[in-house]
Amino acid sequence: MIPRSEVFRARVESDPTNPLFRFSLGQALFQESNFPAAVEHLHQAAEGKADWMMPRILLGKTYLHLAQKNLAQIAFQEALQLAVAQGHEDPEAELRQLLSTL
Repeated sequence: MIPRSEVFRARVESDPTNPLFRFSLGQALFQESNFPAAVEHLHQAAEGKADWMMPRILLGKTYLHLAQKNLAQIAFQEALQLAVAQGHEDPEAELRQLLSTL
C-alpha cells in the first residue's frame, strides 16, 4: 500500500504553491510520525494562506513532538488569534489549553 504522504507528495510536485496540497502532505507526514518532514509543508501551508488556522495548530503540535516548545508556542499563539477572530470556540479552547502547558 502506498503511504498517504506519497499521494500528497505527487500533488505538491504538480502544484508546489498550493497551500491545501502542502497542508495535506504535512498532515500525512505528521500521521506517519515524520515530524521533521512535516514542518516544511505545514509552514508553507500556513504562509500560503494567512487566515488559515489549521496548519498553525498542526505545526505547533509538530513542534511539540520535536521538543521545540518555543516554536510551538508561536504557532499556537498565531492560531489562537485566528480562532478568536473567526469565532472558532472549540479550537480556541484547545489552543488555550495547549498554551497553558508550555
